[in-house]
Amino acid sequence: MAWHGSHGQQTYYEDTGRGDPVVLLPGWGGSITELNQLRRELVHGFRVIAVDLPGSGRSQPQPRQYRASYYTDDARTLLGLLDALRVEAAHLVGFSDGGEEALLMAALRPRCALSVLTWGAAGQVAASPGMLDALARLVDDPVDPLKVLAAYLVEAYGVDRARVMTSSWAQALRGIVEAGGDISRARAELITCPALLITGAYDPFCPPSLVREMADAIPRGGYLEAQDAGHDVHQSSPRWLASVVADWLSAH
Repeated sequence: MAWHGSHGQQTYYEDTGRGDPVVLLPGWGGSITELNQLRRELVHGFRVIAVDLPGSGRSQPQPRQYRASYYTDDARTLLGLLDALRVEAAHLVGFSDGGEEALLMAALRPRCALSVLTWGAAGQVAASPGMLDALARLVDDPVDPLKVLAAYLVEAYGVDRARVMTSSWAQALRGIVEAGGDISRARAELITCPALLITGAYDPFCPPSLVREMADAIPRGGYLEAQDAGHDVHQSSPRWLASVVADWLSAH
């Protein structure tokens, strides 16, 4: 167990295994514990640095008030963690917001990325006004396909904290969408390492067409679709994903 950063802004991470470093990033509001099965597969051949995103899991601040700049802010925080650990380059592996951060890190500092592998990330926010409205009232009036997320947030953070998180997150995403939706899409050509972008065939947040577009824009980008899966590929197809990730890292 370890933390990086100052009081109230600390980022929680766990550093295990030996070999080439792999930074493993869960999604928004999630925790590295949900990626434990994948971590167990990787620690036998890699140094796995699993990190809770700022404001999620055990990382601070909590509850977090999100801003429209939070993707860039978090990517810089994660790069600062690598600097503190004296890791010059690593494989960047992430789900959803963790995947978006991985792509952005590789764009902001290309030399830090040996490779990038993501699932549920598209380099941009394409949420409709209706989806943003649903996120804003997620805790008090959850709708499909967000009911599972709402229940998890309430259990993990409590009603009051979850309400602050979701309402400010929705506001931040609305600001990003109003500015054009870009996270790393406009910088895709700066991602010079090999990259594999995975999405579920039925992902409602990062549909295949959007993810394929981002993969095609990355000079050494590849695309892979998880059949019969939605956004949480690591939950619906854990063994398949672990095999894909392990094969990818071994090849790069």
